[in-house]
Amino acid sequence: MSSNRTHNRAFKKAKQAFFEDGKRLDALDDPAADCWICRGRIDYSVPPGTTDMSHELDHYYPVRDYPDLQDDPAGFRHSHRKCNRERGAGQPKLGLGDVIPAWW
Repeated sequence: MSSNRTHNRAFKKAKQAFFEDGKRLDALDDPAADCWICRGRIDYSVPPGTTDMSHELDHYYPVRDYPDLQDDPAGFRHSHRKCNRERGAGQPKLGLGDVIPAWW
């Protein structure tokens, strides 16, 4: 099985910058730093990809299907490691309904 993923310096730098931005947003209690799949808060106190609740960069457009978009930051999403792994290249599993914002 071949992989479409490339791991170059530019991608690693973009991935680290994306993590740092999420960490900054989390410190401001900005929900943009939360997991886009489950909407839960991510543990930014540990290195990315080290626990189920730690940060992992998720590609909105799966690299398997869109290898040309792997390095495009517009497709990056903050996620839990567990949520990203469970999602794989498929669509996120939805719960019983949409999350209603607190202001609603």
